[in-house]
Amino acid sequence: MKQINLFEKIIGSAFYTGYIPFASGTFGSLAALIIYFIPGFEKLWIIIPAIILLFIYGVYVSSKFEAVYGKDPSECTVDEVVGTWIALIALPKIFLIAITSFLIWRILDIIKPFPAGISENLPGGWGIMMDDVISGFYTLIVVHFIVYLFGVY
Repeated sequence: MKQINLFEKIIGSAFYTGYIPFASGTFGSLAALIIYFIPGFEKLWIIIPAIILLFIYGVYVSSKFEAVYGKDPSECTVDEVVGTWIALIALPKIFLIAITSFLIWRILDIIKPFPAGISENLPGGWGIMMDDVISGFYTLIVVHFIVYLFGVY
């Protein structure tokens, strides 16, 4: 049986939000939102490399979580962090917009519109990460449209 070390637990569970016994995905997304509000994190030269690096590491670490806890375990919330950050790319850093993005993201992550739902069938960490990446991009498109519609840019 694979073991998960302390660093892997911290990152893979998004600061242990994955171990909260209810709504761990929502708490993981909330942790991502808190990090997003660190001044400057929204800058494209910071958030995009952070997404790429965490996605790559997330595929690896979520595979380990799956080996220990079973298929797409609730303990693994690194995927929610990546999806949340994708949903926030290049949006005005305004609290109401961030909350709107967060809520739409959580809804889309739960309902998993095509092809997000079937991407869960990918092996190991790929299946864990890709549905959140897809839902994150859907959210990004929807929220950019809303922001454009209301002229917030």
